[in-house]
Amino acid sequence: MITEQKKKALELFANGRKLYKLMQFSQARDSFAAALAADPTDSPSKVYAERCAYYLENPPPEDWDGVFTMTTK
Repeated sequence: MITEQKKKALELFANGRKLYKLMQFSQARDSFAAALAADPTDSPSKVYAERCAYYLENPPPEDWDGVFTMTTK
């Protein structure tokens, strides 16, 4: 059974992913942060929040396909 807290985190994560794909990184980061507040163990939200922060500093090209390319190991 899934808890209400985890359900909320999943909804926030899904919203964050939608915003992320639309390159609305500030709003997506906020949604991932809210997901982490609901479920601090939600690793995917943590990863995507970090990627949003990166893209806010280093915007991807206009024709970005949504793929994050790692530049370091």
